[in-house]
Amino acid sequence: MSQRKEAIQLIRESQRVTFLTGAGVSVASGIPDYRSMGGVYEGIEEPEYLLSRSCLMEEPQKFYEFVKQLYHPEAQPNVIHQKMAELAQNRAVKIVTQNIDQLHDKAGSQVINFHGSLYDCYCMACGQTVTVEDYLTSDCHYKCGGHIRPNVVLYEENLDSAIIESAIQAVEAGDVLVIVGTSFKVYPFSDLLRFKGGSKVVVVNNEALSLAGDYLMITEDATGFFEEL
Repeated sequence: MSQRKEAIQLIRESQRVTFLTGAGVSVASGIPDYRSMGGVYEGIEEPEYLLSRSCLMEEPQKFYEFVKQLYHPEAQPNVIHQKMAELAQNRAVKIVTQNIDQLHDKAGSQVINFHGSLYDCYCMACGQTVTVEDYLTSDCHYKCGGHIRPNVVLYEENLDSAIIESAIQAVEAGDVLVIVGTSFKVYPFSDLLRFKGGSKVVVVNNEALSLAGDYLMITEDATGFFEEL
């Protein structure tokens, strides 16, 4: 049996599946990933700085102009998001995503948004929630004049401990862990794998990953894999 067939069989037969997803999952929905050719970071010097707390606080206009490019409100869930939501109808499925695009939410999944969401915005001065439409019009809060930001985890910021704990519990709960569409290099997301216990691990990614322990590596675009699943 090929590794691909073995991976599909593992997922189909498991009653507890946990997915760990990254930017590659949303590419088929028209949202570019970050680090590949044609990705968000291509041709940009110090892209991490543009998504840092330092940039937000010291050069807010530069931060704002960059972050606006990350919004794709017209994007819809693709077959990967849809199949994960379908699987949850007859088994225990958990999803922990690095993505901040809310496409898993749009597909109807219960999801742990590890790095927050672009579509959850608030004023840093008064704390009031602000609509995405208002934020994309101006990063200045019309009510108090404070700066608006999306509730995403920036470089130099710490993750919410409650989110980390929820993600660990999701990993511990899975009989099968499926890593999809991520280089799996961003800490602490990449550290979640150490909580897998005796779970089987499947990786579906365009580029092969090098991980500790045994795992099935499916090196292909995840859309074809999930169409068959």
